[in-house]
Amino acid sequence: MLQIKRLLLVALLLPSISISQEADIQAGKNLFNTNCAACHQLNRKAVGPALSGVSEKYDKEWLYSWIKNGTQMIKDGDPQAVAIWEEYNRAVMTNYPQFSNEQIDNILAYTDYTPPPPVTTVLDTAQVSSQGSDLSINIILVVSIVIFTILIVMLFLVQRTLLKIANASGVKIEPEPKKRLKPLWKLVIENQFLMFIVVVAFLLSSAYFSYGYLMQIGIDQGYAPIQPIHYSHKIHAGANQIECKYCHSSARVSKHSGIPALNVCMNCHEYIADYNGEEDLENGYTKDFYTKEIKKLYTAVGWDEENQVYTGNTQPVKWVRIHNLPDFVYFNHAQHAQVAKVECQTCHGPVEEMEIMYQYSPLTMGWCIDCHRESNVDKNNEYYQKVHDELSKKYGVEELTVAQLGGIECAKCHY
Repeated sequence: MLQIKRLLLVALLLPSISISQEADIQAGKNLFNTNCAACHQLNRKAVGPALSGVSEKYDKEWLYSWIKNGTQMIKDGDPQAVAIWEEYNRAVMTNYPQFSNEQIDNILAYTDYTPPPPVTTVLDTAQVSSQGSDLSINIILVVSIVIFTILIVMLFLVQRTLLKIANASGVKIEPEPKKRLKPLWKLVIENQFLMFIVVVAFLLSSAYFSYGYLMQIGIDQGYAPIQPIHYSHKIHAGANQIECKYCHSSARVSKHSGIPALNVCMNCHEYIADYNGEEDLENGYTKDFYTKEIKKLYTAVGWDEENQVYTGNTQPVKWVRIHNLPDFVYFNHAQHAQVAKVECQTCHGPVEEMEIMYQYSPLTMGWCIDCHRESNVDKNNEYYQKVHDELSKKYGVEELTVAQLGGIECAKCHY
Protein backbone atom coordinates (compact mmCIF):
# COMPACT_ATOMS: atom_id res chain seq x y z
CA MET A 1 0.00 0.00 0.00
CA LEU A 2 2.88 2.36 0.85
CA GLN A 3 4.45 1.74 -2.58
CA ILE A 4 1.14 2.53 -4.33
CA LYS A 5 0.80 5.80 -2.42
CA ARG A 6 4.33 6.80 -3.38
CA LEU A 7 3.72 6.00 -7.03
CA LEU A 8 0.50 8.04 -7.04
CA LEU A 9 2.29 10.97 -5.41
CA VAL A 10 5.09 10.89 -7.97
CA ALA A 11 2.60 10.58 -10.82
CA LEU A 12 0.76 13.70 -9.59
CA LEU A 13 3.97 15.70 -9.32
CA LEU A 14 5.35 14.75 -12.76
CA PRO A 15 4.36 16.84 -15.78
CA SER A 16 1.76 14.99 -17.82
CA ILE A 17 1.68 14.88 -21.62
CA SER A 18 -1.11 13.77 -23.89
CA ILE A 19 -0.94 10.77 -26.20
CA SER A 20 -0.70 13.07 -29.25
CA GLN A 21 2.16 15.03 -27.68
CA GLU A 22 3.95 11.79 -26.92
CA ALA A 23 3.56 10.71 -30.56
CA ASP A 24 4.95 14.08 -31.76
CA ILE A 25 7.94 13.77 -29.44
CA GLN A 26 8.65 10.21 -30.62
CA ALA A 27 8.40 11.28 -34.27
CA GLY A 28 10.73 14.20 -33.54
CA LYS A 29 13.19 11.88 -31.81
CA ASN A 30 13.29 9.62 -34.87
CA LEU A 31 13.89 12.58 -37.19
CA PHE A 32 16.54 13.99 -34.85
CA ASN A 33 18.47 10.70 -34.61
CA THR A 34 18.32 10.19 -38.36
CA ASN A 35 19.22 13.69 -39.54
CA CYS A 36 20.62 15.79 -36.70
CA ALA A 37 22.45 13.55 -34.22
CA ALA A 38 25.63 13.39 -36.31
CA CYS A 39 26.35 17.07 -35.57
CA HIS A 40 24.14 18.00 -32.62
CA GLN A 41 23.62 16.86 -29.04
CA LEU A 42 20.76 17.91 -26.80
CA ASN A 43 22.67 19.19 -23.77
CA ARG A 44 26.21 19.84 -25.01
CA LYS A 45 28.01 21.47 -27.90
CA ALA A 46 29.23 19.22 -30.67
CA VAL A 47 29.93 20.18 -34.27
CA GLY A 48 26.85 22.38 -33.89
CA PRO A 49 25.17 23.96 -30.88
CA ALA A 50 23.23 22.11 -28.19
CA LEU A 51 19.57 21.94 -29.22
CA SER A 52 17.80 21.53 -25.90
CA GLY A 53 15.30 24.38 -25.54
CA VAL A 54 16.28 25.89 -28.92
CA SER A 55 12.71 27.06 -29.62
CA GLU A 56 12.97 29.44 -26.66
CA LYS A 57 16.08 31.10 -28.13
CA TYR A 58 14.81 31.71 -31.67
CA ASP A 59 11.52 32.58 -33.31
CA LYS A 60 9.75 29.55 -34.75
CA GLU A 61 9.37 31.08 -38.23
CA TRP A 62 13.08 31.84 -38.23
CA LEU A 63 13.80 28.21 -37.31
CA TYR A 64 11.65 26.99 -40.20
CA SER A 65 13.71 29.07 -42.64
CA TRP A 66 17.04 28.18 -41.00
CA ILE A 67 16.47 24.42 -41.08
CA LYS A 68 15.11 24.40 -44.62
CA ASN A 69 17.73 26.68 -46.21
CA GLY A 70 20.25 28.10 -43.74
CA THR A 71 22.84 28.61 -46.49
CA GLN A 72 20.64 31.18 -48.22
CA MET A 73 20.05 33.00 -44.93
CA ILE A 74 23.81 33.34 -44.44
CA LYS A 75 24.18 34.70 -47.99
CA ASP A 76 21.37 37.18 -47.34
CA GLY A 77 23.22 38.43 -44.26
CA ASP A 78 20.70 37.40 -41.61
CA PRO A 79 22.43 38.52 -38.35
CA GLN A 80 21.45 35.46 -36.31
CA ALA A 81 22.40 33.04 -39.09
CA VAL A 82 25.76 34.76 -39.64
CA ALA A 83 26.46 34.78 -35.88
CA ILE A 84 25.92 31.00 -35.63
CA TRP A 85 28.00 30.42 -38.76
CA GLU A 86 30.92 32.46 -37.38
CA GLU A 87 30.73 30.88 -33.89
CA TYR A 88 30.97 27.35 -35.25
CA ASN A 89 34.00 27.82 -37.52
CA ARG A 90 31.89 28.66 -40.57
CA ALA A 91 30.61 25.10 -40.78
CA VAL A 92 27.58 25.09 -43.05
CA MET A 93 24.59 23.16 -41.75
CA THR A 94 22.93 20.73 -44.12
CA ASN A 95 19.74 22.15 -45.60
CA TYR A 96 16.51 20.19 -45.22
CA PRO A 97 14.03 21.70 -47.73
CA GLN A 98 12.09 18.42 -47.71
CA PHE A 99 11.03 18.96 -44.10
CA SER A 100 7.50 20.23 -43.55
CA ASN A 101 6.69 22.69 -40.77
CA GLU A 102 4.96 19.85 -38.93
CA GLN A 103 8.10 17.70 -39.02
CA ILE A 104 10.17 20.61 -37.72
CA ASP A 105 7.60 21.12 -34.96
CA ASN A 106 8.06 17.47 -33.99
CA ILE A 107 11.83 17.90 -33.80
CA LEU A 108 11.40 21.03 -31.65
CA ALA A 109 8.94 19.16 -29.42
CA TYR A 110 11.62 16.54 -28.86
CA THR A 111 14.40 19.07 -28.16
CA ASP A 112 12.12 21.00 -25.76
CA TYR A 113 10.90 17.92 -23.91
CA THR A 114 12.40 17.34 -20.48
CA PRO A 115 11.99 13.71 -19.41
CA PRO A 116 10.68 13.17 -15.87
CA PRO A 117 13.17 12.12 -13.20
CA PRO A 118 13.39 8.35 -12.73
CA VAL A 119 11.07 6.89 -10.11
CA THR A 120 13.33 5.22 -7.58
CA THR A 121 10.93 4.59 -4.70
CA VAL A 122 9.85 1.15 -5.91
CA LEU A 123 13.44 0.22 -6.62
CA ASP A 124 14.52 1.31 -3.18
CA THR A 125 11.70 -0.68 -1.59
CA ALA A 126 12.67 -3.72 -3.64
CA GLN A 127 16.27 -3.35 -2.53
CA VAL A 128 15.18 -3.06 1.11
CA SER A 129 13.00 -6.16 0.82
CA SER A 130 15.90 -8.00 -0.85
CA GLN A 131 18.22 -6.99 1.96
CA GLY A 132 15.57 -8.04 4.46
CA SER A 133 15.24 -11.47 2.86
CA ASP A 134 19.03 -11.90 2.87
CA LEU A 135 19.09 -10.91 6.55
CA SER A 136 16.37 -13.43 7.42
CA ILE A 137 18.25 -16.20 5.58
CA ASN A 138 21.40 -15.36 7.53
CA ILE A 139 19.46 -15.41 10.82
CA ILE A 140 18.00 -18.83 9.98
CA LEU A 141 21.47 -20.13 9.11
CA VAL A 142 22.98 -18.88 12.38
CA VAL A 143 20.09 -20.32 14.43
CA SER A 144 20.47 -23.69 12.67
CA ILE A 145 24.21 -23.77 13.43
CA VAL A 146 23.56 -22.92 17.10
CA ILE A 147 20.90 -25.64 17.43
CA PHE A 148 23.19 -28.22 15.75
CA THR A 149 26.03 -27.29 18.12
CA ILE A 150 23.75 -27.58 21.16
CA LEU A 151 22.64 -31.06 20.04
CA ILE A 152 26.24 -32.24 19.67
CA VAL A 153 27.13 -30.91 23.15
CA MET A 154 24.02 -32.54 24.64
CA LEU A 155 24.89 -35.93 23.10
CA PHE A 156 28.42 -35.67 24.48
CA LEU A 157 27.13 -34.78 27.97
CA VAL A 158 24.56 -37.61 27.91
CA GLN A 159 27.28 -40.09 27.00
CA ARG A 160 29.48 -38.91 29.86
CA THR A 161 26.54 -39.08 32.28
CA LEU A 162 25.71 -42.66 31.27
CA LEU A 163 29.35 -43.71 31.76
CA LYS A 164 29.40 -42.16 35.23
CA ILE A 165 26.15 -43.93 36.20
CA ALA A 166 27.47 -47.27 34.93
CA ASN A 167 30.78 -46.92 36.81
CA ALA A 168 28.94 -45.89 40.01
CA SER A 169 26.78 -49.00 39.88
CA GLY A 170 29.86 -51.26 39.57
CA VAL A 171 29.50 -51.99 35.87
CA LYS A 172 32.77 -51.03 34.21
CA ILE A 173 32.46 -50.19 30.54
CA GLU A 174 35.68 -50.39 28.62
CA PRO A 175 36.08 -49.80 24.90
CA GLU A 176 36.78 -52.84 22.76
CA PRO A 177 40.52 -53.11 22.02
CA LYS A 178 41.43 -52.28 18.45
CA LYS A 179 43.57 -54.51 16.30
CA ARG A 180 46.84 -52.89 15.47
CA LEU A 181 47.53 -52.75 11.75
CA LYS A 182 50.96 -52.40 10.25
CA PRO A 183 51.70 -48.99 8.73
CA LEU A 184 51.40 -48.86 4.96
CA TRP A 185 55.04 -47.94 4.47
CA LYS A 186 56.11 -51.10 6.35
CA LEU A 187 53.90 -53.24 4.10
CA VAL A 188 55.46 -51.63 1.02
CA ILE A 189 59.03 -52.15 2.27
CA GLU A 190 58.42 -55.80 3.16
CA ASN A 191 56.81 -56.54 -0.24
CA GLN A 192 59.27 -56.04 -3.12
CA PHE A 193 56.53 -56.16 -5.78
CA LEU A 194 54.60 -53.37 -4.10
CA MET A 195 57.84 -51.40 -3.79
CA PHE A 196 58.45 -51.79 -7.55
CA ILE A 197 54.89 -50.67 -8.37
CA VAL A 198 55.18 -47.58 -6.12
CA VAL A 199 58.53 -46.56 -7.63
CA VAL A 200 57.28 -46.96 -11.21
CA ALA A 201 54.08 -45.01 -10.41
CA PHE A 202 56.12 -42.25 -8.77
CA LEU A 203 58.49 -41.94 -11.77
CA LEU A 204 55.65 -41.97 -14.31
CA SER A 205 53.58 -39.38 -12.43
CA SER A 206 56.67 -37.18 -11.93
CA ALA A 207 57.45 -37.35 -15.64
CA TYR A 208 53.82 -36.60 -16.54
CA PHE A 209 53.50 -33.55 -14.31
CA SER A 210 56.99 -32.28 -15.21
CA TYR A 211 56.18 -32.54 -18.92
CA GLY A 212 52.84 -30.79 -18.42
CA TYR A 213 54.51 -27.98 -16.50
CA LEU A 214 57.30 -27.50 -19.04
CA MET A 215 54.85 -27.50 -21.97
CA GLN A 216 52.96 -24.56 -20.41
CA ILE A 217 56.01 -22.29 -20.34
CA GLY A 218 55.47 -19.36 -22.69
CA ILE A 219 51.78 -20.18 -23.25
CA ASP A 220 49.57 -17.28 -22.20
CA GLN A 221 46.15 -18.61 -23.16
CA GLY A 222 43.51 -16.67 -21.23
CA TYR A 223 45.84 -13.71 -20.58
CA ALA A 224 43.63 -10.61 -20.14
CA PRO A 225 45.60 -7.57 -18.91
CA ILE A 226 43.91 -4.39 -17.70
CA GLN A 227 44.45 -1.63 -20.27
CA PRO A 228 45.00 2.07 -19.42
CA ILE A 229 41.77 2.91 -21.27
CA HIS A 230 38.98 0.34 -21.08
CA TYR A 231 38.07 -0.74 -24.60
CA SER A 232 35.08 -3.03 -25.03
CA HIS A 233 35.18 -5.20 -28.15
CA LYS A 234 31.70 -6.34 -27.10
CA ILE A 235 30.37 -2.82 -27.72
CA HIS A 236 32.43 -1.89 -30.78
CA ALA A 237 32.71 -5.18 -32.72
CA GLY A 238 29.53 -6.69 -31.25
CA ALA A 239 26.77 -4.15 -30.66
CA ASN A 240 27.99 -1.61 -33.24
CA GLN A 241 29.36 -4.25 -35.67
CA ILE A 242 32.52 -2.31 -36.51
CA GLU A 243 34.60 -4.44 -38.87
CA CYS A 244 37.89 -5.63 -37.34
CA LYS A 245 40.05 -4.29 -40.17
CA TYR A 246 38.60 -0.80 -39.84
CA CYS A 247 40.62 -0.36 -36.65
CA HIS A 248 43.35 -2.96 -37.33
CA SER A 249 43.88 -1.81 -40.91
CA SER A 250 47.51 -3.03 -40.98
CA ALA A 251 46.26 -6.62 -40.99
CA ARG A 252 45.41 -6.20 -44.69
CA VAL A 253 48.94 -5.35 -45.84
CA SER A 254 51.38 -6.04 -43.01
CA LYS A 255 52.88 -8.80 -40.94
CA HIS A 256 51.41 -7.13 -37.85
CA SER A 257 47.76 -6.23 -37.24
CA GLY A 258 48.91 -3.08 -35.45
CA ILE A 259 47.53 -1.04 -32.57
CA PRO A 260 45.01 1.47 -33.95
CA ALA A 261 46.02 5.12 -33.66
CA LEU A 262 43.81 7.14 -31.32
CA ASN A 263 42.86 9.30 -34.30
CA VAL A 264 40.94 6.27 -35.59
CA CYS A 265 38.97 6.28 -32.33
CA MET A 266 38.31 10.00 -32.72
CA ASN A 267 36.73 9.45 -36.14
CA CYS A 268 33.66 8.40 -34.15
CA HIS A 269 34.25 9.78 -30.67
CA GLU A 270 34.63 13.33 -31.89
CA TYR A 271 30.84 13.16 -32.03
CA ILE A 272 30.18 10.50 -29.36
CA ALA A 273 31.09 11.95 -25.97
CA ASP A 274 28.63 10.03 -23.82
CA TYR A 275 27.77 6.34 -23.74
CA ASN A 276 24.07 5.59 -24.14
CA GLY A 277 24.12 1.86 -24.80
CA GLU A 278 23.41 -1.13 -22.60
CA GLU A 279 24.93 -1.45 -19.15
CA ASP A 280 26.43 -4.45 -17.36
CA LEU A 281 25.61 -3.52 -13.77
CA GLU A 282 26.61 -6.95 -12.45
CA ASN A 283 30.24 -6.30 -13.44
CA GLY A 284 30.20 -2.57 -12.74
CA TYR A 285 30.08 -1.39 -16.36
CA THR A 286 27.65 1.51 -16.07
CA LYS A 287 27.01 4.31 -18.54
CA ASP A 288 28.99 6.62 -16.29
CA PHE A 289 31.94 4.18 -16.35
CA TYR A 290 32.03 4.05 -20.16
CA THR A 291 31.64 7.84 -20.44
CA LYS A 292 34.64 8.36 -18.14
CA GLU A 293 36.73 6.09 -20.39
CA ILE A 294 35.78 8.28 -23.37
CA LYS A 295 37.03 11.29 -21.40
CA LYS A 296 40.37 9.47 -20.92
CA LEU A 297 40.56 9.23 -24.71
CA TYR A 298 39.95 12.99 -25.01
CA THR A 299 42.74 13.66 -22.51
CA ALA A 300 45.12 11.40 -24.42
CA VAL A 301 44.55 13.09 -27.80
CA GLY A 302 44.22 16.60 -26.38
CA TRP A 303 40.61 17.15 -27.43
CA ASP A 304 38.81 20.20 -26.03
CA GLU A 305 35.27 18.90 -25.78
CA GLU A 306 33.75 22.31 -25.05
CA ASN A 307 35.30 24.16 -28.00
CA GLN A 308 35.56 21.13 -30.32
CA VAL A 309 39.26 21.68 -31.11
CA TYR A 310 42.54 19.85 -30.53
CA THR A 311 44.75 21.62 -27.98
CA GLY A 312 47.99 19.83 -28.87
CA ASN A 313 48.47 18.68 -25.26
CA THR A 314 48.62 14.93 -25.82
CA GLN A 315 49.44 12.08 -23.46
CA PRO A 316 50.77 8.73 -24.74
CA VAL A 317 48.71 5.64 -23.92
CA LYS A 318 50.79 2.66 -22.83
CA TRP A 319 48.73 -0.24 -24.16
CA VAL A 320 49.57 -3.72 -22.85
CA ARG A 321 50.26 -6.26 -25.59
CA ILE A 322 48.17 -9.44 -25.37
CA HIS A 323 49.18 -11.68 -28.31
CA ASN A 324 52.94 -12.06 -28.55
CA LEU A 325 54.72 -14.77 -30.54
CA PRO A 326 58.39 -15.64 -29.91
CA ASP A 327 60.94 -13.66 -31.93
CA PHE A 328 61.99 -16.74 -33.92
CA VAL A 329 58.45 -17.27 -35.27
CA TYR A 330 57.31 -15.61 -38.50
CA PHE A 331 53.60 -14.93 -38.84
CA ASN A 332 52.07 -12.69 -41.49
CA HIS A 333 48.61 -11.23 -40.85
CA ALA A 334 48.18 -10.13 -44.46
CA GLN A 335 48.87 -13.68 -45.70
CA HIS A 336 46.14 -15.08 -43.48
CA ALA A 337 43.56 -12.30 -43.14
CA GLN A 338 43.75 -10.84 -46.65
CA VAL A 339 45.05 -13.54 -49.03
CA ALA A 340 43.65 -16.67 -47.34
CA LYS A 341 40.63 -14.72 -46.02
CA VAL A 342 40.81 -16.36 -42.60
CA GLU A 343 38.25 -14.84 -40.23
CA CYS A 344 39.75 -13.00 -37.26
CA GLN A 345 37.64 -15.13 -34.89
CA THR A 346 39.40 -18.29 -36.11
CA CYS A 347 42.48 -17.38 -34.07
CA HIS A 348 41.24 -14.66 -31.73
CA GLY A 349 37.95 -16.27 -30.72
CA PRO A 350 34.55 -14.57 -30.35
CA VAL A 351 36.02 -11.06 -30.07
CA GLU A 352 32.58 -9.52 -30.54
CA GLU A 353 31.55 -11.02 -27.18
CA MET A 354 34.63 -9.95 -25.19
CA GLU A 355 34.24 -7.09 -22.74
CA ILE A 356 37.94 -7.41 -21.89
CA MET A 357 40.14 -8.73 -24.68
CA TYR A 358 42.05 -11.91 -23.83
CA GLN A 359 44.20 -14.49 -25.63
CA TYR A 360 41.72 -17.08 -26.85
CA SER A 361 44.03 -19.62 -28.54
CA PRO A 362 47.24 -21.21 -27.21
CA LEU A 363 49.27 -20.02 -30.25
CA THR A 364 51.56 -23.06 -29.95
CA MET A 365 53.39 -24.66 -32.87
CA GLY A 366 51.21 -27.78 -32.60
CA TRP A 367 48.08 -25.64 -32.76
CA CYS A 368 49.30 -23.92 -35.95
CA ILE A 369 50.35 -27.21 -37.57
CA ASP A 370 46.99 -28.82 -36.81
CA CYS A 371 45.25 -25.89 -38.49
CA HIS A 372 47.47 -26.18 -41.58
CA ARG A 373 46.77 -29.89 -41.81
CA GLU A 374 43.00 -29.45 -41.54
CA SER A 375 42.46 -26.25 -43.57
CA ASN A 376 41.90 -26.46 -47.31
CA VAL A 377 43.30 -23.91 -49.72
CA ASP A 378 40.65 -21.94 -51.59
CA LYS A 379 41.11 -23.16 -55.15
CA ASN A 380 39.15 -20.18 -56.48
CA ASN A 381 41.69 -17.77 -55.01
CA GLU A 382 43.72 -16.38 -57.95
CA TYR A 383 46.81 -16.15 -55.76
CA TYR A 384 46.86 -19.95 -55.31
CA GLN A 385 44.97 -21.16 -58.38
CA LYS A 386 47.90 -22.25 -60.55
CA VAL A 387 49.88 -24.00 -57.81
CA HIS A 388 46.65 -25.55 -56.49
CA ASP A 389 45.84 -27.10 -59.85
CA GLU A 390 49.32 -28.57 -60.24
CA LEU A 391 49.68 -29.95 -56.72
CA SER A 392 46.13 -31.36 -56.57
CA LYS A 393 46.97 -33.44 -59.66
CA LYS A 394 50.27 -34.51 -58.09
CA TYR A 395 48.64 -35.68 -54.86
CA GLY A 396 45.49 -36.94 -56.56
CA VAL A 397 43.14 -34.88 -54.44
CA GLU A 398 40.41 -32.40 -55.21
CA GLU A 399 40.97 -30.19 -52.17
CA LEU A 400 44.52 -29.24 -51.26
CA THR A 401 45.42 -28.60 -47.61
CA VAL A 402 47.81 -25.89 -46.46
CA ALA A 403 50.18 -28.63 -45.30
CA GLN A 404 50.28 -30.14 -48.83
CA LEU A 405 51.05 -26.64 -50.10
CA GLY A 406 54.14 -26.58 -47.87
CA GLY A 407 52.54 -25.00 -44.84
CA ILE A 408 54.32 -27.24 -42.32
CA GLU A 409 57.86 -26.84 -43.68
CA CYS A 410 60.16 -25.50 -40.95
CA ALA A 411 61.40 -22.56 -43.03
CA LYS A 412 57.85 -21.27 -43.55
CA CYS A 413 57.65 -20.06 -39.94
CA HIS A 414 61.24 -20.20 -38.68
CA TYR A 415 64.01 -18.22 -40.30
